[in-house]
Formats: sequence, C-alpha cells, structure tokens
Amino acid sequence: MWLTANNFQIVFWFAVVPAFLALGLLLFAVHEPERPPGLRKVRSPLGLSELKRFGPAYRWVVGIAVVFSVARFSEAFLILRAHAVGLPLVLVPMVLVLMNFVYALAAYPAGVLSDHANRITVLGVGFALLVAADLVLAFTGTIAGVAVGVALWGLHMGFTQGLLTTLIADTAPPELRGTAYGIFNLLGGLALLAASVLAGLLWDIVGPQGTFLAGAALTALALVGLAATRRIAPSVGQTQKS
Repeated sequence: MWLTANNFQIVFWFAVVPAFLALGLLLFAVHEPERPPGLRKVRSPLGLSELKRFGPAYRWVVGIAVVFSVARFSEAFLILRAHAVGLPLVLVPMVLVLMNFVYALAAYPAGVLSDHANRITVLGVGFALLVAADLVLAFTGTIAGVAVGVALWGLHMGFTQGLLTTLIADTAPPELRGTAYGIFNLLGGLALLAASVLAGLLWDIVGPQGTFLAGAALTALALVGLAATRRIAPSVGQTQKS
C-alpha cells in the first residue's frame, strides 16, 4: 500500500508549511495600529461597569452567533458522512480539502460584498447556505451528493466566519473590542463543543440524518433571529458610508 509511515510523515511536514508562513506574516507583516488619541482608557475590561457598556446590539449579535455555533458542529461529521456513503478511507482527507478550497474561494468575494451591501443580508445568505448543506447531507446517499453538501458547507463558512467577527467590531465599544472578541470566542467555543457532543449523540441514536436535520433546524432558528435584527437593532449591519 502506498500510504506508508514515511509518506504520512511527508504529508504532515507539508502541513506545517502554512503554519510557518502564518507565523512569518504575524512577525513581519502584521503591526498593531496606534491607539487613537481620544480613546477612553480601560482599567478593568471585565469589571461590571465596563461589561454594562456592551449594548443590546452587541448582545443580540453574540446570541445569534451562539445559536449558530450550536448548529455548526465539528467538520469531523462531514468526514463521517462521506465515509458512511462509501468514500474509501484513503480519500477521506479530500473532504476537508474540498471544504477549505471552497471556503478560500468564497471568503474574499463575500467580504467585498459585505462592504457594499447590508451585512445582515449577506450573513443571512451564509445561514441559508448552511441549511442547504445540512439538508443535502441529511438526505444524500452518494459520494457526489456529499461533495455537493461539503461544497455548500465551505460556501457558508466564506459568507459567515469573517462577517460575524466584523459585526462584533461594529457593535462593540471601540475601547472594548478586545474584550468583545474574547467573550464572543469563549461563548462560541463552548457552544461549538456542546454542538459536537449533541451531534454525536444524535448520530449514535438517530443516525446521520437526525444530526444534519437538527443542524438545519437550529440554523433556521438563528436565521429567524437574524431577520429580527432589523427590528431590534436596525443599525446593525449597515455599511458605513465614507
């Protein structure tokens, strides 16, 4: 068999190349911007008085993101789905290759679109893409169908991942954006962990279809919350005009 231990070592050595490139960019190309002179200084960002500065728009966006994270369980379930419909084990890594390839292609156009259109609308497109991906993955029984579902999953990531963090920056006080991202990532990480546990239980009890249908239902719930944003916080998602 061509996949020997030495070949696996070569694959993993190639896998660290992007990590070193990213580290190089952080060290030599990314620079901390100067703090605006009029920005208020924060002594205790996690103090109650500071946390109260996060308004309803920020809390609403974080709430939607948490529900969405529960719907968006680990990509490991894409691999399990592909293997369940007959994809040979040796080709299973291609699932993540396809997902990330589509994600990379979609991220830049989605970002450009969000600079010219209402960001809530663009994010809603991303949520709808995840619903479509879940439905395809729930009902397909072929490798080609799984490939379509995985591609839709990658598309939804391009339309949502960067945009959610942009909305956090838009709705948080400028002097507390670091804290805002910390809260956002903490709650999102906990929600993703809970989502993967729930998805695993559904997979064992109901099967793959139950897992992906639950994901579609939770995403639809997040989509309803996103639609309500226009009424609750109408300024959220509006593109800034120069």
